[in-house]
Parts: sequence; structure tokens; C-alpha cells
Amino acid sequence: MWPEALDDVAAYAAEVRTRLDSITRVASDGGLDRAITLLAECIERGGVIHAFGTGHSEAFAMEIAGRAGGLIPTNKVALRDTVLYGQHTLAELGGRPPLERDPHIAEDLFATVNRQPEDVFVIASNSGVNGSVVGLALLARQHGHGVIAVTSLEHTARVSPLHPSGQRLADVADVVIDNLAPYGDATLALGLDARVGAVSSITAAYIAQLLTIGVARTLSQRGAQAPLYLSANIPGGDEHNRELEQRYEGRIRRSS
Repeated sequence: MWPEALDDVAAYAAEVRTRLDSITRVASDGGLDRAITLLAECIERGGVIHAFGTGHSEAFAMEIAGRAGGLIPTNKVALRDTVLYGQHTLAELGGRPPLERDPHIAEDLFATVNRQPEDVFVIASNSGVNGSVVGLALLARQHGHGVIAVTSLEHTARVSPLHPSGQRLADVADVVIDNLAPYGDATLALGLDARVGAVSSITAAYIAQLLTIGVARTLSQRGAQAPLYLSANIPGGDEHNRELEQRYEGRIRRSS
């Protein structure tokens, strides 16, 4: 590897490490406690955590819902649910402008979610301004659900809302968690026309795991057993997971 590349690796590692360290300090100082409490109480009451993100923020929802070491009462919500379980077409899903910017899709997406009053929505969006994410957050709040947002406060403050309400995701949520990504997400200039080295997926995944760990610890301290997934690739994993999933039959989806 040439010297410049080694410098790039070190620079990007520093960008990532600095942000993860900052999030760690936030968590250690109790900055995630409100979100953790909201999620733990949701599970205690028999609720489900619905996680939503579009584009690369869908990776955040995948960290929350359906992975080894994760909470079982979790449901990943995706725009393609409006095709799989609603009336929209594949052509609409891949249209231009992207469906994620359409505020009207939120109602159709919300209708695909099998909700109960105790449920909480966790919505990730780096920009926090697209119509679908703001619209879904508004609908969740209107129906009495708690909403947790994971977004870049630096980015969202510098772009205009695309939802007719004029609001950003951070304006709507009960709890807002800053993913600490910079404006535009990418971190390194390298003398190029555009920056490289995006960080929002990494910081969001870290936040998702800190929330999961915090909820599991909180439930344990309250004398409850956190319903957690085992890896399906270890002996007994499938059986363990299916048994616990049956408690939430019809309320959590793992196929989309």
C-alpha cells in the first residue's frame, strides 16, 4: 500500500474513532437513557419496536430488528412493504424522484404496520428531512406511539425540510439521537471533487447496539428476561428464536 493510502486509512480511522468515542461519552453520561427507557417500557408492556430507515439508513433498522444478540420484539419497516403488503408497484419503488422523498407514501407505509398502542417507532435518517421519514414519524406520534430519531443534527440543520409540514425528523421525535455524521456524511476531501469516507452507517450501527444493550440491561435490572435472538448458525438457535417469535406472531416480519 502506497504512503498516501496509509495516510487515508489513518485519517478515516480517526474520523470514525472520534465519533464513536463521542457517542460512548454521550451514552456513559446518560444521553441515551430516555430512549432506552422508552424502549424497555415498550417491551415490558408487550409492545414491539418498529425500526425504519430509507437508503443506507435501512442498515440501522437491520441492526435493530432480527439479528443475533438483538431484541426479538422488533419489526423492520421498509418502503418496499408498500409493494409487498400494499398497493404500490415495483416501478413506483424505483422511480424518480425517489419514493423516500414522497410525503404521501407515509400513510400507505404506516397502514402496513401491525401496531398496538404500546409500540414505539425508531426512525433513522441522516438528513432527517425526506417526506417519508418525517411523515411516518408524524403519523406515529398522532396515533400515540413514542418516536425515537437517529439523525445528523449538523446535516439536518443545513438542509430544507421536504415535508409539507415544514418539519424535520428531529422536530417530531420524542427523543433525538445525533449520529454525529458531518454535513454530506463523507469525511475526507483528498483533493477530489467530492468527499469520501461516509460515517453515518457506522455510527448508527453503534447507536443501535448501545440501545439494544441498554434495553437488555434495564429489563434485567427490573427482574425481566430480555427476549434476545441467538445466532441461527449455532445449535439450538432456530428453536430458541422461533419459540420467542411466536409471542409476537403477526406483529413482526422477517421476510422483507
